[in-house]
Amino acid sequence: MKVIDLHSHTLWSDGTLIPSEHIRRAIVKGYEVIAITDHADATNIDILCKEMVPFAKSMNEKQNEITVLAGVELTHVLPEDIKDLTDYARGKGIHLVVVHGETLVEPVRPGTNRAAILAGVDILAHPGIIDEEDVRLAAQKQVALEISYRKGNCLGNGRVASLAQKHTAPLVINSDAHDIGDFLTPELWQAVGKGAGLSDKDLAHLFHFTQNLVKRLLLGARRT
Repeated sequence: MKVIDLHSHTLWSDGTLIPSEHIRRAIVKGYEVIAITDHADATNIDILCKEMVPFAKSMNEKQNEITVLAGVELTHVLPEDIKDLTDYARGKGIHLVVVHGETLVEPVRPGTNRAAILAGVDILAHPGIIDEEDVRLAAQKQVALEISYRKGNCLGNGRVASLAQKHTAPLVINSDAHDIGDFLTPELWQAVGKGAGLSDKDLAHLFHFTQNLVKRLLLGARRT
């Protein structure tokens, strides 16, 4: 098994690596897919789309070691703006939209989790102590809830995994990588899932879901 990681950051926001090195580091760690999802709001979403969409396209055409997805992570935006920004990014060819959920360690506005799910984003990142009703809604909308490797943001992993299993909401495991030491290995990917209470069978199902999600995201971008 290789790693599929759909949440990571470069120096286009608060990461430390340029996209080319970021991708190379992921290849060496055993990745088969990486999404670059730099932090976005209304002030920078246009430039991220303009730069990352053609960059990902070029990388996927010129090499076959890894698939690169162009994404954004809507971060600390007003909940009522999430739908419009999601639609804007998708209209510009972005593969996937992540929303920075109501993590336990950052002052994200209340209502962000629900607004992201209602907007139909692809992934709700590290949603912390998410309301059970919002997990039910995520299951209905097929919005993936993230099990996070990132320090602090991982504190709600157990609750997120437990409620997602209870209500059959989709899960993904991501690094939220910002620096060289943040990338996952296949073994670490599995350890993050098991630390959240997932079994080997759960992890196999989760990985299969993630593979299919990537296929849908790539197909959606080609149709845009």
